[in-house]
Amino acid sequence: MKFIDEATIQVYAGKGGDGVASFRREKFIPKGGPDGGDGGRGGSIYAVADRNINTLIDYHFARIYRARKGENGRGSDCYGKGADNIILRMPVGTVISDLTTGSLIADLTHDKEKVLLAKGGSGGLGNLHFKSSTNRTPRQFTYGEPGQELTLKLELKVLADVGLLGLPNAGKSTLIRAVSAARPKVGDYPFTTLKPSLGVVRVDQNRSFVMADIPGLIEGAAEGAGLGHRFLKHLTRTRLILHVVDIMPMDENADPVQEVNALGAELARYDDTLYQKPRWLVLNKIDMLPEDKREKIYRDFIHKLAWKEKSFVISALTGEGCKTLTYAIMAHLEENHAEIVT
Repeated sequence: MKFIDEATIQVYAGKGGDGVASFRREKFIPKGGPDGGDGGRGGSIYAVADRNINTLIDYHFARIYRARKGENGRGSDCYGKGADNIILRMPVGTVISDLTTGSLIADLTHDKEKVLLAKGGSGGLGNLHFKSSTNRTPRQFTYGEPGQELTLKLELKVLADVGLLGLPNAGKSTLIRAVSAARPKVGDYPFTTLKPSLGVVRVDQNRSFVMADIPGLIEGAAEGAGLGHRFLKHLTRTRLILHVVDIMPMDENADPVQEVNALGAELARYDDTLYQKPRWLVLNKIDMLPEDKREKIYRDFIHKLAWKEKSFVISALTGEGCKTLTYAIMAHLEENHAEIVT
């Protein structure tokens, strides 16, 4: 299935039914009085979070949603029937905003969370409401109110505890395959990952966290270069970022230290809050280094980078160092469980 993480839709709630002016007329009741009923309410439109949906693709093609109007009132004190509501099911993590004003309407962060998007109009009043001691034959009634009409922007932000950041082919997909049941595509060419992949990492029977593999970034991503810029927003909800680095890049002219600094600058340009999140360095592909030189290369790398956060050396391909990394992540998340993710 194609991954769609943005969509624009139009929602039209139903108009309320009109009230009616009617009078009771029966053979043996010459002065029956007013009996006009109220109109029914118009249908409203709701959004409901559904954990079984992981894309906004349905809203990429079907963009207009109209609820029905309520029935008009009738005589004999008969009220019009209210129209059915429309339920729009969306992935957990969907942010809904008013495209016209930019105001936030809802942030669906929990399964089965239900939010009103557009309220149906109230039904009009029948003339029986206007009866009084001085107005025995009221002919007043009111029309139903219009329903709300909105143009909405839908934006899906993946919900994960840990996000993987790095250049294409740094080994992010291999890492998430090594530590979880997720099976993203792996290859030796740029932009293997074309959409975020989620994997549940189980440290033991009762302890686990969610890891997200984000498409690789390149320099200039904050301005739209490459593919990863479209998915930077998915990192904003994570509690920890793992900056995965290929310690032995195939390109002899590549400088991993410079690349780490360049991607850090991209984060800062995109969103300073994202840049300030905890970010650990994960040096990958140590299986390609001679064992007797690994420690020196690692120390030299950290020294050149002047890295102050935690750092790890792993081989996602062989699994070396992955267990130590996942246990450290779990401990960090448990220590910071009260942290608010925005």
